[in-house]
Amino acid sequence: MNLRERAAQRYRRLPLRSRLAMLTALAVALAVAASAAACWVITRDRLTEQLDGTLSKVSVDGSYVRALSAECNGITQGVRFPPTPYTVQLVSVDGRVCTSSEKSQIPASAADVQVARGSAPEALHTARAADGAEMRVSTKPYDGPATDAFGNQVAVSVAAPMDQVTRPLNQLALVLLIVCGVGVLGAATTGLWVARAGLKPVDRLTAAVEHVARTEDLAVRIPTEGEDEIARLSRSFNSMTAALAASRDLQAQLIADAGHELRTPLTSLRTNIDLLERSERTGRAIPAEDKLALLDSVKAQMGELAALIGDLQELSRTPDHGAAGQSAPPVVALHDIAAAALERARLRGPSLTLDAALDPWYVRADPAALERAVVNLLDNAVKFSPSGGTVEVRLKDGLLTVRDHGPGIPAHELPHVFERFWRSPSARSLPGSGLGLSIVARTAQQAGGGVRLRPAEGGGTLAELTLPGAAVPPPEEPPTAG
Repeated sequence: MNLRERAAQRYRRLPLRSRLAMLTALAVALAVAASAAACWVITRDRLTEQLDGTLSKVSVDGSYVRALSAECNGITQGVRFPPTPYTVQLVSVDGRVCTSSEKSQIPASAADVQVARGSAPEALHTARAADGAEMRVSTKPYDGPATDAFGNQVAVSVAAPMDQVTRPLNQLALVLLIVCGVGVLGAATTGLWVARAGLKPVDRLTAAVEHVARTEDLAVRIPTEGEDEIARLSRSFNSMTAALAASRDLQAQLIADAGHELRTPLTSLRTNIDLLERSERTGRAIPAEDKLALLDSVKAQMGELAALIGDLQELSRTPDHGAAGQSAPPVVALHDIAAAALERARLRGPSLTLDAALDPWYVRADPAALERAVVNLLDNAVKFSPSGGTVEVRLKDGLLTVRDHGPGIPAHELPHVFERFWRSPSARSLPGSGLGLSIVARTAQQAGGGVRLRPAEGGGTLAELTLPGAAVPPPEEPPTAG
């Protein structure tokens, strides 16, 4: 692992607030550094321009040039140089320079020689004098009588120390460095404070999640204010815990209801089997008629248990055809499924007349679940129909109706008919698990439809199952009958 990877790993281990503070400080540091650098460069350029302007405006006195020219020509007696803050020197065409003995000589540059030869009007550059001082040099041609020792025309250079520029620049750099340091430190402190203040809702959410994970207490709710991302996340968490709590309550209720429903047939089975066992042990034979009744009762109770377990398994199935990797449900022929369910219903109610009129209708649904739902509707009608009665079944434009002529359902019981394990007080003596209509409602919802029960005109109950679909199957796939 190289140094960059180790640094990235250490960074990822830092708390979120520390990373936010570091990023804030880094962003401020880059912004301040860029501003400071721009300020320093602009100031340097302006100071250099001012110095260049000053040097360009310096007018060299003719007596000074004559004295310097005389010294360059070997005449030193009686030469006096007027006082000046600048370094003045003559530059010949061959690059030689002549400077007064009071000043440090500055080497001539190529630009200075070009001015001396008349090839350039002026030269501005920075050079280092013999004593090591950095100088700003302005060179202009001189039209006066000054010449070098060989009689060549010369140019005049005027130079000033660059410390007029570098000294304030160094002071400015120190000030900017201090300001940058204070700014970065303040930005880091402010970033840490802002991160702590901004992440308080996240801390509350984290504490709530850890509390739920530790205690499984789904009653925890996080206070939400505003419409920002944290508030939306908190509301989503509250919705999730509420849904989980409701699901757990439903699960507990389902287990309790299932246990209650299983207890009755199991108790009856145990009682009947105990009677048969006691008869065998004691040698007291049970009358054949009573024994046959006990065996019929045991068989009926076992059938009831099997039906209840089947209903529970049906409710436990949670197909998700919209999930990734799973195909959409197939197209099924609802009229064929209804016809098959009618044949089963005729076997269960041989004394009843089943009047059916089924128009073609194709839907997308799970074939087994849809068949189970239609069978449950018909079983419910057969169960409550009087002997010799009629059950009317109609399928038209996606509406499947099942109408019986039984006692009907009281109005105050209609809101409960699709609840799991709910059974009408008048129907508790009849076989059934109380899950049939619940399975119908769930199947209809998964297929995008709905179901309802209502009193029929003239007595009885009318069940209406609505499923979206079409009167003809889609051309891309053949329908299945279930």
